[in-house]
Amino acid sequence: MQKATTYSNARTFNLILTSMSIALVFVATLLLNIRLPIAANGGLVHLGTAMLFIISMLLGPKKGAVAGAVGMGLFDLVSGWTLWAPITFIARGLQGYVVGKIAWMNGRNGNSVGFNIVAAIISIPLMLAIYYVGEAIIYSSWIIPAASIPGNIVQNAVGLAIAIPVVIALKKVPFFK
Repeated sequence: MQKATTYSNARTFNLILTSMSIALVFVATLLLNIRLPIAANGGLVHLGTAMLFIISMLLGPKKGAVAGAVGMGLFDLVSGWTLWAPITFIARGLQGYVVGKIAWMNGRNGNSVGFNIVAAIISIPLMLAIYYVGEAIIYSSWIIPAASIPGNIVQNAVGLAIAIPVVIALKKVPFFK
């Protein structure tokens, strides 16, 4: 009986961590964002990217993927970016997975600052490509999406600059060691 309780407790704890991760990405995207006036189609710089990087580096690829996909996809659904939700779901889910996979590869478990930085940098072109193709489909143009690239790069650079010191600090907490 004890074994079933332990398994059930672990599953419950995993569900709570995943749910909290989704909520943190959603809130960081919703409350901490700046709309960019640089492109006709807008653009958004938000701290959801930093939270996606932090979660992926601290908790691994699965939670990073789910938190990014659902958290930012939900933001799109409730914030007037509804058309972008499927693209965001794919782009941010894959970005979270790639960051977590590289950061946690070979037993590193997100403990290597260098690999965490490399993981985020490698994920950026993937995210840019998915949004570029999605935007090209939406606008029926391969030129218009180019205007979004600078804003997306800024968003990722700011996210990385915030995430790395936060991850370094949180890795000192016993839970994340």
